Amino acid sequence: MIGLDTTVLLAHEIEELPGHQRIRQHIEKSSKSGIENYALCPQVLQEFIHVATDPRRFQNSLSFAEALQRSRTWWEAAEITQCCPGNRAWDQACSWMEEFRLGRKRLLDTYLAATYHEKGIRRLVSSCINKGE
Repeated sequence: MIGLDTTVLLAHEIEELPGHQRIRQHIEKSSKSGIENYALCPQVLQEFIHVATDPRRFQNSLSFAEALQRSRTWWEAAEITQCCPGNRAWDQACSWMEEFRLGRKRLLDTYLAATYHEKGIRRLVSSCINKGE
């Protein structure tokens, strides 16, 4: 099981992002082969909607309705395991923030990692979405 990061959903759904075709092909190939199943957390979907609908980031940003529908499609896909944070995820995130002296800009990513960790997921797929890729 591999946890998905927001950047993968963005690269998959936003055509103007570098790596768009590569991510789409990878997801399609792994879905058809059944080799990989993916875990997805609600906070990834929330961030996806927030970023994908921002017209300052993308020339062709999604409408809120489009982003919401695409997030539902991801959430309900057969190859997705829904992975909601449990009671221990927040405590783990706080512990890691203290242990590794992480700042406020790492809060959401640390909580995501703790959520996946709590569910036994030790791998995460992400995508570089910088314009210079």
